[in-house]
Amino acid sequence: MREIILILLLVTNCSPLLAQETNRLAPGAPGYDAHWLRAAKNGFGTANNVASKVWFTLNDGVMTEVYYPTLDVPNVQMLQLIVVTPEGKVETESENTTHSIEVTDNARSLSFQQENRAKSGAYVILKSYVTDPDRDTVLVSVSFRAWKTDSSAYQLYVYYDPALNNSGMHDSAWTEGSALIAQDGDKVSALIADPVFAETTNGYLGTSDGLEQLRTGKPIIDYQRAADGNVVQVGRPAGARIVLGNWINFTLSLAFGKKPSEALANAQASLRMGFEKISDQYRADWHSDLQGMPAVEAKYQRQFNIAAMVLKALEDKTYRGAIIASPSIPWGGGPNANEPTISGYHAVWSRDLYEVATAFYAIGDRAAANRALNYLFDVQQKQDGSFPQNSWVDGKAIGGGLQLDQVAFPLIMAYQFGRTDHNTWSKHIKPAADFIINHGPRTGQDRWEEKSGYSPATIAAEIAGLVCAARIARLNGDLKSTRDYLKTADDWARNVERWTATTTGPLGDGNYFLRISQSGNPNAGTKIEINSGGGVYDEREIVDQGFLELVRLGIRDANDPLILKSLAVADKLIKVATPVGAGWYRYNHDAYGERPDGESYDGQKGVGRLWTLLAGERGEYELASGDQALARRRLDTMMAFANDGAMIAEQVWDRQGASVPSFRFGAGTGSATPLAWSMAQFIRLAINLDRGRNVETPQIVSARYLKKRERKNEPFKYGSRPRQELESLAAEQLLGLQPVQNRER
Repeated sequence: MREIILILLLVTNCSPLLAQETNRLAPGAPGYDAHWLRAAKNGFGTANNVASKVWFTLNDGVMTEVYYPTLDVPNVQMLQLIVVTPEGKVETESENTTHSIEVTDNARSLSFQQENRAKSGAYVILKSYVTDPDRDTVLVSVSFRAWKTDSSAYQLYVYYDPALNNSGMHDSAWTEGSALIAQDGDKVSALIADPVFAETTNGYLGTSDGLEQLRTGKPIIDYQRAADGNVVQVGRPAGARIVLGNWINFTLSLAFGKKPSEALANAQASLRMGFEKISDQYRADWHSDLQGMPAVEAKYQRQFNIAAMVLKALEDKTYRGAIIASPSIPWGGGPNANEPTISGYHAVWSRDLYEVATAFYAIGDRAAANRALNYLFDVQQKQDGSFPQNSWVDGKAIGGGLQLDQVAFPLIMAYQFGRTDHNTWSKHIKPAADFIINHGPRTGQDRWEEKSGYSPATIAAEIAGLVCAARIARLNGDLKSTRDYLKTADDWARNVERWTATTTGPLGDGNYFLRISQSGNPNAGTKIEINSGGGVYDEREIVDQGFLELVRLGIRDANDPLILKSLAVADKLIKVATPVGAGWYRYNHDAYGERPDGESYDGQKGVGRLWTLLAGERGEYELASGDQALARRRLDTMMAFANDGAMIAEQVWDRQGASVPSFRFGAGTGSATPLAWSMAQFIRLAINLDRGRNVETPQIVSARYLKKRERKNEPFKYGSRPRQELESLAAEQLLGLQPVQNRER
């Protein structure tokens, strides 16, 4: 009986403690679905070394994805402030302020300050970001000022939504002292503040998170833990300092590690050093890198420097040479971000790596260019000599498409970078060149990663790659391969028009290059289905500017009559005059972009917008044609396409008006930003203008297909068009009977 009474007394006396402990566990698991934020980043940074393996992104006034420990693993959905006004209204930076960003430090480092002004006009928030060069930490310096009352009348909270290990679900979060810790496997974050957090809570998105709690008008509940879900952590810095001018200042330290102890130690060590000291070191490391940067025309230098720093920052620090396409996930990457399956654009494409490596080579950074080629050969290349559609930074394939231009570009890089040694030849060059001969010229996917067939752009890369491989074969004494590669390249050069240029098309005079010919008969009128619900058309109705690769890679003259006619046709269909200059669609009826009303791309009702890099490609063509003034205008347009953080997007908005207020005609959309290809294209065009030629054009190719013709004064015998017709057209143009159409503007 005494034992029963004792048990009853213990249960009765412990019930308040049990209830209190229960209250410390967040309800509402697992929370709402996770979604990656907009891809239109206007800030991106990391320390200029390989020791600090953390990268931040900025957009819409908040910090978005933070990558750690490699550039393909995002770990953060959002970090922002919650502001509770003296009247008790709960506001957030993302929803209740207007946003702007400034590149600070005279654009000599990847340093940014966000400015968020309350839509009510009541306050302003300034935030500056750096990463600790010695640790995996992002530091944020925060300043808040109220305009109409004492700033201390406001309550400020930090809202942190982790998405560890590239997934929004499966995170666990807890409070440890005054620190907010989150974990998913071996990815751990620790968020602390100076002054320390006086209040904290851990909850599930949309059900029990701190923001939802505050919106009830009650104080936040001190939930100590939220396990295995889409967690959100909220903390209020205690007694934030008010300085002259009614400013409240505090510092946030967000650090990462493999274990909670490591992440917390990193956060504490960085915070002890302080924002100013770490910022000075962060900037100094970038300053030293800019000392050897080439000088270009003064008005381009700022954008040029930022583009170069962004490209350098896009290289992974563990898998050297792995340069991702963009630190972003366009349109969220799918219906949700719950699982670690979404790569977005934080992956590596051989094609994009070629564009970036040639930009590095142009500015004299031969080491970075060769690291990219090393990565392609040593990490990405398959045993059969081909390359994956794209891969994670460790080389593991993602997409299963075969794009033969991506097999050819490394061959061009090897020749231009002087990589002609026997080991490179036997293990990498020969297998890739043989693969092209055995599988080309038809490609499994074109450069837009959509359609199979005969693509002018892909065939141009194949021809140039084989000519470069032939030279390397000859240097290594393999005369049979030399002959085989040149014979194939010459055959494809003779037949590229026959395979890809229609003579019975409904546009112009009926004779022009197609985007792609699926069967190799461009007069067949084969139906082509545009991806993402773009419709079904006669393939002769679909054009792009891919044929300009024949000029850029030295296979066709810029003033070739068919090139000129195809340009006129393309400009009528895919060129748009924006307020800042001309832009081009990938091809007519493209459906890869926001929906007609500006809402996010859904894979079914999209509208492709203007691609910024195409202005740069057009500029390189115009430079090849001798029109430097027009090429310079394209560079002006690309610079104007950049956002307020100097990041150049994949696509810009193509018309007046949109339901999304942030979309402006000629400004970036929600597409991948910054896009490495676009930033590289800006750099390359700027260098090419300075040198008066396209430096990435392989001279061995142009010497074979252009200079030989000039010396002999005899046109190359194209398989698809009679020599007499070409000479007649050229003569008519010289006499003014066939004027060059639409060359501006």
